[in-house]
Amino acid sequence: MQRILSIMAVALVVMVTAVDFAEARRAGGGFGSRGSRTFSTAPVTRTAPTPAAPIERTMTPRQNAPAAASPTTQNRATNRPGFFNSFGGSMLGGLLMGGLFGMLLGHGFGGGIGFLGLLLQLGLIVLVVSFAMRLFGRGQSPAYSAPSASASSASAAGPGSFRIPRIGEGLGASAAAASATASAAATNGKTDEIGIAQNDLDRFEAMLKELQAAYAAEDYAALRRLTTPEAMSYLAEELSENATKGLKNDVRDVHLVQGDVAEAWREGSSDYATVAMRYESIDVMRDRATGRVVGGDAERPTEAVELWTFLRKPGGDWQVSAIQAVEE
Repeated sequence: MQRILSIMAVALVVMVTAVDFAEARRAGGGFGSRGSRTFSTAPVTRTAPTPAAPIERTMTPRQNAPAAASPTTQNRATNRPGFFNSFGGSMLGGLLMGGLFGMLLGHGFGGGIGFLGLLLQLGLIVLVVSFAMRLFGRGQSPAYSAPSASASSASAAGPGSFRIPRIGEGLGASAAAASATASAAATNGKTDEIGIAQNDLDRFEAMLKELQAAYAAEDYAALRRLTTPEAMSYLAEELSENATKGLKNDVRDVHLVQGDVAEAWREGSSDYATVAMRYESIDVMRDRATGRVVGGDAERPTEAVELWTFLRKPGGDWQVSAIQAVEE
């Protein structure tokens, strides 16, 4: 048995070692900070139609204090309508307790009828009390009423759907198209609260390529310029782990396929923008000493979908503050 377990352990190690390192890095969850929205799920978009992986590595403290139940909610829970919480419950409880005490004393619930008689009488008591409750309950308002038609329609409507400009494609040739996009963005409101412009989108696309190149070149100076100190610390940790394992991540030929803004907002004097980006790249892991490819395909590009959050402080440039993988 011990030999079988040893063989299974060795096989598991081999399987783990053979995993595509690039895919493992992409599927490793998220890191960094999205400010007060770090632990909330960003809205899905056309580029990322499924929720992103939660941010697992962050220095942002989690607010775990549960919301206190409102008096109305407590009253509803305490005074919940139902047979056993009303007059019928009290009545039935009194009859049952009286019958049980009588049975213990040798009489009650039919005396010598026995256990079968007890069950029959309990059934009769339930029927009588239920009938009485129906009589007493007539004319009372129901405990739950359906929402009004206006509330239902308002709930079903939800936020307006509109087309967010694709990164790098421009706002369109005509002023009318730009005006329509701006009007739709204003209507939605919750998606873009700060007004992301085309030059911002162009900058996000450029930063995607610059950051990937800096990561592949292990250019720490460029990474510090492009990322927040927190995001930089996680990227430096990944690079250090690769070096310890004798590996080097080679990323090249990065090409943005599609991108759109998931949400943009302001906290204090800082601006945040979470952007969904679908991109292709040659992403492989190489042996640091020999340059041999040990993970990934050096000839065929792979596609990834990620959420990148950018932070801009007053008077400063955009920096990457968080990256999250998106399951396809």
